[in-house]
Amino acid sequence: MTTNNTTTQTDPTPAETDHIVELSGVDSGYGDVQVLDDCTLHLDAGEIVCLIGPNGAGKSTVLKTVFGMLTPWDGTVSYHGRDIGGMAPENIVREGIGFVPQTDNVFGSLTIDENLRMGGVARDGGLEPVMDDLYDRFPLLDEKRGAKARTLSGGQRQVLAFARALVMEPDVLLIDEPSAGLAPNTAQDVFGHVEAVNELDTAILMVEQNAVEGLGIADRGYVLDQGTVRFDGEADTLLDSDEVSKLYLGG
Repeated sequence: MTTNNTTTQTDPTPAETDHIVELSGVDSGYGDVQVLDDCTLHLDAGEIVCLIGPNGAGKSTVLKTVFGMLTPWDGTVSYHGRDIGGMAPENIVREGIGFVPQTDNVFGSLTIDENLRMGGVARDGGLEPVMDDLYDRFPLLDEKRGAKARTLSGGQRQVLAFARALVMEPDVLLIDEPSAGLAPNTAQDVFGHVEAVNELDTAILMVEQNAVEGLGIADRGYVLDQGTVRFDGEADTLLDSDEVSKLYLGG
């Protein structure tokens, strides 16, 4: 685990070429405002990786840069070893990366069934078997498939958002603050659904405001501050770190 306040770049090893998603030395931001500064991190197959840090640290900017909503100013964003930096989001989806934003992640005026079908507009056929499988995996959606999404609770909407992103059968899912605005019990249910999605062989890169709970279901974590990685390591190691706890976990 990195234990200082600077990130040292090293030459890549052969094993690092196997990363599903990798950011290497990425600068990114909005307009003229830089948010990410030499940001380097990766996601491997089967992992849940949690990004934590103070407000404004650049966590959501990482996801938006991976998903093509922002174009990196410098550095590379790669998917299975291929540079995807600046690729349009609709093409990123086709590549195999899904995104669940923090807000506006379902269409409230559409039914659950219609929301799921909207998630599959970029598919080349074969929608019905995927829909049937998702209804089997998420029974609460099956029970309410004709209901408008706006009638769902906050936790149910998050499940619908997860399912809608899974219609394209991504091998990577980017999730931005899944517990935001939810009661503690509901948030626990949502974290359980995150783990269930991961069990479908979907690697997850997740931003989470509740750092302790987020790291609690993660394999690894990165602590971002001022747009760069300050600490990284196994989730348990970060949770046990006195320095991380004091600076970022409120301990």
